[in-house]
Amino acid sequence: MKGVDRIPSMGWHQKKAHEEVEHIFQELMPKHGLAVREEQLRLSHEMLDALWGNQIALCDAGVGIGKTYAYLVACIVKEKYAKQVGNIPRPDHYPAVISTSSIALQEAILQEYIPFLSRLLLGEKLIRKPLKAVVRKGKEHFVCDSRLNQRIASIQDKKKNGNQKKALFALRTCYDMDQVHGLSGFDRRLVCVPRFCPKNCPEKDTCRYRRYMKQVKSIGIHFQICNHNYLLADASHRTKGYRPLLSDYRALVIDEAHKLPEAAVQMCGKTLCSDDILEICYLLEKEHQGIRARRLKAEMKKMFQVIAENHSFENGQRIAFRQTEECVLILKESAALLFEIGRRCRGSVSKWIRSRLEEAGKVLCYFLVPGRKYVLYLEQDAERLPIFCAASREVPSYLQKMLWNRGIPAILTSGTLTSGTSKNGNGFLRTRQMLGLDEKDRKRKSGIQEYVAESPFEYRRNCLLYLPQDGKRLRHGSREEAVWVAKSIRQLAGSTHGHTLVLFTSYSLMGSVYQILRSSLPFPMVEVWRHTQEEIMRFKTLENAVLFAAGSCWEGVDFPGDMVSSLIIVRLPFAVPDPVRDAEKERYGNLREYIEAVAIPDMQKKLRQGFGRAIRTETDTCVVTILDQRAARGGRYYEDVLSALPPCQMAESLEDVEHFIRRRKNVDYYM
Repeated sequence: MKGVDRIPSMGWHQKKAHEEVEHIFQELMPKHGLAVREEQLRLSHEMLDALWGNQIALCDAGVGIGKTYAYLVACIVKEKYAKQVGNIPRPDHYPAVISTSSIALQEAILQEYIPFLSRLLLGEKLIRKPLKAVVRKGKEHFVCDSRLNQRIASIQDKKKNGNQKKALFALRTCYDMDQVHGLSGFDRRLVCVPRFCPKNCPEKDTCRYRRYMKQVKSIGIHFQICNHNYLLADASHRTKGYRPLLSDYRALVIDEAHKLPEAAVQMCGKTLCSDDILEICYLLEKEHQGIRARRLKAEMKKMFQVIAENHSFENGQRIAFRQTEECVLILKESAALLFEIGRRCRGSVSKWIRSRLEEAGKVLCYFLVPGRKYVLYLEQDAERLPIFCAASREVPSYLQKMLWNRGIPAILTSGTLTSGTSKNGNGFLRTRQMLGLDEKDRKRKSGIQEYVAESPFEYRRNCLLYLPQDGKRLRHGSREEAVWVAKSIRQLAGSTHGHTLVLFTSYSLMGSVYQILRSSLPFPMVEVWRHTQEEIMRFKTLENAVLFAAGSCWEGVDFPGDMVSSLIIVRLPFAVPDPVRDAEKERYGNLREYIEAVAIPDMQKKLRQGFGRAIRTETDTCVVTILDQRAARGGRYYEDVLSALPPCQMAESLEDVEHFIRRRKNVDYYM
């Protein structure tokens, strides 16, 4: 074992810590039904070393490793033995931070993983007190009782969607808005805890949010669980000298770390959408500024419509802003109006509302006079209205300054931190670049360690990779392409008797293929658009259905057992060109350099995420087909595809697919 091998070079306390990790995974967990996984144990040792050595650890953990237990055990054991070294504050005062991007994972850590470890370690007398954890969220996730009462009173005699009204009333007993279904985004904004609470609030003494904050800041908490946005907001507060959001911590775990850069893009950037304006107008009306609110609402509605008419959106893609004469004129007028109302309301409305007006005006000005600080683009909201977006060009340096230069040990883990397997691809290079972890640019003295924990799943036995050789190079988006893809899906779904997940990179192509197969595929068909969870649950209730999906379904969804015996990836998931990526190209000497350094590694990571939908347990079996001819033998990206995926059996024909399924599935599968 790794911990045993290192013992001679360790201090006594570090040695004891590694021995305890060994004991927990090798002896205690098997007593409670968890199998010994050598890679999980090695991973936990690596994480413990990073925490002990004040390092940053990049840990790529394959599917089925059990990385959550690995880092939880490492954190617990490190704090237990570190406090015995001397000159280290009591660990209860410094709860570790676990940052994730998934609410489901946060809940699992809080309700399953930590309670299990607490019972196990208490039972073995390895800890003296139960492990405690809290979920930390921003104010926008919690209801303000005063604002809720005002909102309920305002809709009592008005027509409103029944489910939305029911959701509002449910908040009287549930202060966490994430736990209430059916709540509209607009209502969330109106009833959430405001950025600045008034000192004379009538609900101050009974405020549920104040009680929650008192609880989460209590001594005795071992883990603070938050999302990436909250972690970055806390880091920003500390850098600027503001009051921190999180209690002080001495260990940081970032799970689903591949999503941290996108969270940083949001944190560093600026946006303005129609809902922002509606909220500002609502706040103005509450401050008895109804005339100005109505004027602002009317003029801004016109502005959003004009911008929409001058731009062509497609399936939520980012598009560059077109500085047409009409667009420039309407933006100038709208920005001037926002600033004017802010000035005229001085002394009549709160400073916070005036700052909202000013910030909205500034966002519009960015699009009038583009600078080098932001990459400017438009997105589309649910109402098909434009969203003004300004993305920072300095995300890596922002992360470096906010997180890594603080000198706190950190574990960054995910299933896709590398672009390929441990022996291929460009390793962690792209991840380091995006996270601001280039060694030459970092000021901290401690280093960065990298570790790849290979999945324990037997892909060579349980997974068949099929790269068809008979495909045609057809024009993307053409009718011919849709017909050929539909034909391929029909044949493959027939070979595996349904049980199929088809991943698309284009909603347009998905819709075309679905329509072609609608009346000819002899299996139930489910198509995922906006109502992702509802459609996925429907797919899971069907025996041998075919699920058509894109977007978020490339990661974070589980289809264990025979739900998915055939995974079809229609195209290699290269990112769609957009203004943000065009800006990144500028940093490279030529297109080839950009493709090698950015486009291919990003594709490989996304491909690995999609591939991960195929095998979710040790006993799962699946055929993975990539229809893109660039992935076939002799294709441009054949080697890149193989280096991104674990070694599997290879198929050369549909007959190989049928033979594999017949060998691996029992009679019940076909019933």
